[in-house]
Amino acid sequence: MHRYRTHTCGELRAESAGTAARLSGWVHRKRDHGNLLFVDLRDHYGITQVVVDVSMPVFKVLEAARPESTVCVTGQVVRRSPETVNPRLATGEIEVQVAQAEILSQAETLPIQVSGEQDYPEDMRLRYRFLDLRREDVHANMMLRSRVIQSLRRRMQDQGFTEFQTPILTASSPEGARDYLVPSRIHPGKFYALPQAPQQFKQLLMVAGFDRYFQIAPCFRDEAGRADRSPGEFYQLDFEMSYVTQDDVFDAIEPVLHGVFQEFAGGRAVTPPPFVRIPFDESMLKYGSDKPDLRNPLLISDVTEAFRGSNFGIFAKAIDKGAIVRAIPAPGAGDRPRSFFDKLNDWAREQGAGGLGYIVFAAEGAKGPIAKNLEDGRIQAIREATGAKDGDAVFFACDKKNAAAKFAGLVRTRIATELDLFEKDVFKFCWTVDFPMYERNEDTGLIEFSHNPFSMPQGGLEALENMDPLDIKAYQYDIVCNGIELSSGAIRNHRPDIMFKAFALAGYSAEDVESRFGGLLNAFRYGAPPHGGAAPGVDRIVMLLADEPNIREVILFPMNQQAQDLLMQAPAEIPPERMKELHLKVDLPKPKKTTEG
Repeated sequence: MHRYRTHTCGELRAESAGTAARLSGWVHRKRDHGNLLFVDLRDHYGITQVVVDVSMPVFKVLEAARPESTVCVTGQVVRRSPETVNPRLATGEIEVQVAQAEILSQAETLPIQVSGEQDYPEDMRLRYRFLDLRREDVHANMMLRSRVIQSLRRRMQDQGFTEFQTPILTASSPEGARDYLVPSRIHPGKFYALPQAPQQFKQLLMVAGFDRYFQIAPCFRDEAGRADRSPGEFYQLDFEMSYVTQDDVFDAIEPVLHGVFQEFAGGRAVTPPPFVRIPFDESMLKYGSDKPDLRNPLLISDVTEAFRGSNFGIFAKAIDKGAIVRAIPAPGAGDRPRSFFDKLNDWAREQGAGGLGYIVFAAEGAKGPIAKNLEDGRIQAIREATGAKDGDAVFFACDKKNAAAKFAGLVRTRIATELDLFEKDVFKFCWTVDFPMYERNEDTGLIEFSHNPFSMPQGGLEALENMDPLDIKAYQYDIVCNGIELSSGAIRNHRPDIMFKAFALAGYSAEDVESRFGGLLNAFRYGAPPHGGAAPGVDRIVMLLADEPNIREVILFPMNQQAQDLLMQAPAEIPPERMKELHLKVDLPKPKKTTEG
């Protein structure tokens, strides 16, 4: 018989009755019934109930084992009586009558309980993550993550992609988020950087002739955490393809994402390919976001003309100064009490808005503060633009274009939440396409890249030479699911002449481009194929499939929001001799002075 186990704790069934078994695992839960001691023994695979009689010598051994101690038991597998069968356990028809028991490792008093469903503060859970990972839901999330990655890898290979590993130690990137820097011991004063993404390497792979690349890539960014973004590091399904159009990229990745979500959806519906494609301008108008959540049925309308020159002076004056007005419908909200509207008004002020004006449509006429100051024809125009019916309400956002769109998007989400309009149990995918190549910095008035400066402009060199930069669109796209951006991607700018011109419009000299991106640019001079790709976030995919609101719930050892690893105590100071070896000195910020009142 094996030293530790003949079976796992999730393996024994009714047909195993009458056989001898040895199990090892953690003491999940104990129940002392006087003459009998029941122990739920848990391992990675499941739970088996073991039982020992008080008359047996091993009774004292198991009685002394504290929760989460590891023990090894040997005994006879027996069927449970019908009234004691536990249908919630796969092993619920049997139990093991213990003849021998050994405590392999005695656990101290637990800082957090593994059994049960008690909530604990996040800092405590992360400090004792090894215990937290033993808990059923967290353990299940990590197994889901592993299976999702296996599925992604298999599906990418089935699509003809080859897996490669790109460098972790690389050069600092001047674009994007902050790098994590690594000092060089043998090159004093110089630093490596951890890759924010394998972007330049995967493009170099295309230049090198590998055609279809992918990897489950670790990425490192020194940025703040939030619910859907882990600080420090994250993983993405990074891929790139040669000799492709935007449609080819979509056709390659849609079956992968649809297949993975369908495989792990657990009965939830998944958008079938081809996913709907929404131009950026339309997305900002109708949804108030470039990450539209299509589970929300509400559509935003532009009603600027209905207020231009109207008697509603607040909006009319703002429009004369360049503002726009967006309308957000609220079906059936006209029957809600006044407190419903007051609550939304207070919420709008919390978001930094002046308030949230509205019109209520009723058979006897329009109601509300705005309706009192607006002519009937203008009210009718708003009704027609929004499709409002009697009993509906319409809310308004008035501001400069970008600010109005963003706030209208927040209002759309809030109203749909308040009215319980979100479609349930569904994963709704879409592409946001036709992003603007450039935007004007409102503070400086200068033209800047809107997003990825390496995207191919639609129309190529001719567009850059002849069009207003603010009218140029890029072959850039985002894949979105339920309002969560899974990935940005683009058809890349693979021609040096187009790249120099694109950067010139954003104020970069040829020397700037050469010094910042010389490696990639030099490669493009030797025959670069047209290429493109994307990089869906693995953590976000698993977060959606696990129905978890916080991304840290699907990461094995996450940092907290302050980018601290509470378990391993990172970041940490290093000894002076190590600092000297790396040619480093620390220049700490001076503590802020305090004044006594």
